[in-house]
Amino acid sequence: MLEPKEIALCAAKAMDDKKAQDILVLEVGHRTVIADYMVIASGRSAPQVKTLLETLEEQLDLRGVFPRRREGMGEGRWAVLDYGSVIVHVFHEEERAYYQLERLWMDGDNVVQVPGIGE
Repeated sequence: MLEPKEIALCAAKAMDDKKAQDILVLEVGHRTVIADYMVIASGRSAPQVKTLLETLEEQLDLRGVFPRRREGMGEGRWAVLDYGSVIVHVFHEEERAYYQLERLWMDGDNVVQVPGIGE
């Protein structure tokens, strides 16, 4: 089984492969008990958001990691996949700009660098 950080990095890489925008991995375990890591990414359209979610889920399924809960998968505007210690938010870029979720969770020292993202 993958460690939480490995799950978060795998999620980020899977979405990067499908051209997700502004991928951000945050270590949040020191701020909350609900998760150790949060991954936030955007898609430019509802179909891309759905593709990002499907790809992410497929890649983690192959590694034996399955979500405990899914919310918002059908609409393509904002969806959440809960992997227990890792929560993945995939937004349409308009919703991400409106909610600014990263503003709530970033504290200046908790951004995790993801090797190979954006290359």
